[in-house]
Amino acid sequence: MTNPTLIITGASRGIGRSIALLAIQNLNANVIGVARSQAALQELSSHIETELKLKDRFKFVVGDVTAESTAVEVVDVATKSWSGRLDGLVLNAGILEPLAPIANTNVKDWKHNFDVNFFSIITLVQHALPALRESKGRVIFVSSGAAVNAYHGWGAYCASKAALKMFGEILAKEEPEVTSVSIRPGVVDTEMQAVIRREGATGMVPTQHAQFVDLHTSKKLLHPDQPGHVIANLAVKAPSSISGKFFSWDDEELAAHQLP
Repeated sequence: MTNPTLIITGASRGIGRSIALLAIQNLNANVIGVARSQAALQELSSHIETELKLKDRFKFVVGDVTAESTAVEVVDVATKSWSGRLDGLVLNAGILEPLAPIANTNVKDWKHNFDVNFFSIITLVQHALPALRESKGRVIFVSSGAAVNAYHGWGAYCASKAALKMFGEILAKEEPEVTSVSIRPGVVDTEMQAVIRREGATGMVPTQHAQFVDLHTSKKLLHPDQPGHVIANLAVKAPSSISGKFFSWDDEELAAHQLP
C-alpha cells in the first residue's frame, strides 16, 4: 500500500504543525503544508529532512488560503507528487478576529473572517473532491467549541465555525464516498490563545477572559500534539461510519486515535 498523501492548511505552527509531523512520523504520510509564512514552512521542511532524516516526505505551498489559486496549486502538487493520490484534507487554517462585540465590529471584518474560516474551505474542498472521490479519502475539519457555544465578542468566529460544522454534515450526505469529520480540539497552547489573552480584555466579558488567562498561567492548556494526534490519525484512518459527525478530540468514541 502506498503512503497516504495529505494536504494540511495552517501547517506552519500550532496544531497544524503537530498534525504534519505526527502524520509523517507515525503514519508514514506524505504531506503538503499550506501557510502564508515561507520562513516557517521552510523551517518545518528542514526539520523533517535534516533532524528527522525523512527525505521527500514534505512539500509546501506558500499562499493565502482565501486565494483560489492557492487551492488550485496545492491540489495540483498533491496529484502530481508521490503516488498521484490525494487521501485526505486537514482544514486547520483559521482566525479569531474580529474580537469585539457585534455593535463594535464592521461587516468588512466579518467577511474576512468568513473568507478564511469558511469560504476558503469550500473552495479547497471543491477542487480536491475529484481526487478524494477516487481515493475514498477523508476531510477533517478543525472545528471549535465556538461552533456550538456562543462567546461574547466572538461573533464572527462562532458564526463561521457553526457554518463550517453544517458544511461538514452536508458534505457527508452529498459525498458518501468521502468521509468528513469535524473535530473540536479543545483549548490548545497556540497563537490564537495568545491573541485571546492579549486582546480579549476589551472584547470579552471580564470573567470569561480571566478564565482563558488562568488556563495559561496554571499551565492547563493542551499541547498541540494531544488533539493533533487524533486529527492526524483520523485523516488517514477515520471510518466512514463517523462521517458527518462532530467530536471533541477526547471523545470516548475516538479513544483508539488518541495518544496512549
